[in-house]
Amino acid sequence: MAQISYKTKGVCSRQIDLEIENDVIVGAKFIGGCSGNTQGVAALVIGMNVDEAIKRLRGIKCGPKATSCPDQLAIALEEFNAQK
Repeated sequence: MAQISYKTKGVCSRQIDLEIENDVIVGAKFIGGCSGNTQGVAALVIGMNVDEAIKRLRGIKCGPKATSCPDQLAIALEEFNAQK
């Protein structure tokens, strides 16, 4: 099982902690950010394949910001894929 801590950029949350096993997200937790939204996103990606999560979340923006917490999660997963 891989454990990842990703320092977010440009969003309210400060960090995303992930656990991935066989390319499936088995744990996800945002540190900081909008509690209800980040808990919801984290709960939705549990059990999801890494590539599917990237496909669904990449490019989502938060208001006028160039990124969002879901987009940052996708970026963290892309970095995970690049390091495999």
